[in-house]
Amino acid sequence: MSAANRAGGARPVSTAEFESLFAGLVSAPAIILAVSGGPDSTALLFLAARWRAKRKHGPKLLAVTIDHGLRAESAREAKQVARLARKLGVVHRTLRWTGKKPTTGIQEKARQARYGLLADAASKAGASHVLTAHTLDDQAETVLMRLIRGSGMTGLGGMAKDTRLGEISLLRPFLRVPKARLIATLKAAKIPFIDDPSNANPRFTRIRMRALMPALAGEGLSAERLALLGRRMRRADAALELAAEVAAEMLSSGPWSDAGPISLEAAGFGLLPSEIALRLLGRAVTARGDEGPVELAKLELLHAALASQKPGAVRFRRTLAGALVTLTQDRLVVERAPPRRGRSAALTTRPRGRK
Repeated sequence: MSAANRAGGARPVSTAEFESLFAGLVSAPAIILAVSGGPDSTALLFLAARWRAKRKHGPKLLAVTIDHGLRAESAREAKQVARLARKLGVVHRTLRWTGKKPTTGIQEKARQARYGLLADAASKAGASHVLTAHTLDDQAETVLMRLIRGSGMTGLGGMAKDTRLGEISLLRPFLRVPKARLIATLKAAKIPFIDDPSNANPRFTRIRMRALMPALAGEGLSAERLALLGRRMRRADAALELAAEVAAEMLSSGPWSDAGPISLEAAGFGLLPSEIALRLLGRAVTARGDEGPVELAKLELLHAALASQKPGAVRFRRTLAGALVTLTQDRLVVERAPPRRGRSAALTTRPRGRK
């Protein structure tokens, strides 16, 4: 189904609604609008321009189009966005993703490149915020994809409305707005937009998930329900993160601010509910390791191995994500692992038995 046909009987976004969507941005020095030319981002450009035009003072708007160079039409589409931005009184820039393109994982690599270019544009423009046009439908698809992959509670929370992009705030004002309402807004204002054919390519996981949505909605699992699940998971996730912070304060022998080992009371750690223990362990491994955030499945294996140790057992060691985790009778210590010397980066277990 083309984007133009998705509006159905949806109503356009009202003046009161878009005032609410952009509330809190009046004092921002400048705002970057990520505009690809599709219906969602075109609506972002149109509504932001209307919002800014209604006030004497407010942030400068800069619409940025990222030309990934993956389709022959992309340069022409960027020029189309530039013409619309000029008509709406918004400054526009086209930034290009240059260099050799990957042959696998293209969507994820393109996403990373896009955010990097947007952050750089924000820094150069003195902007405090980058706005993207992710909708309620995008949120539902994200939650569904992560549900299928077996993500934990943090992943099932979906996309955050406000997160960090380096030193810049990445804001998604449309996360509770259905795509159909944005399309209806553009149709009512006679604003043209681009219908990207790659949005119907079943090669991509998100597109296949999108194709499932009507059947799922027929069974009651609508985009609204999936997005609601995401909000509830995010709420619960925040509560558990706070509990993990409290546990860290109670069980740590000292602050985590320096680069030394993190030492936790072993008995107290063993009494924690599994979810809190997992989060505390994950924080420690990420803080002292050098391979980035640890995968949940590997973290669960490590926690299970720790929980299986009997009181008074001999010292137990395991490396994970560049961190060395040592369990003694009294303490659970997490520190930077020594150089691997050619060993596999996979999870390595070294329980020390009696000789």
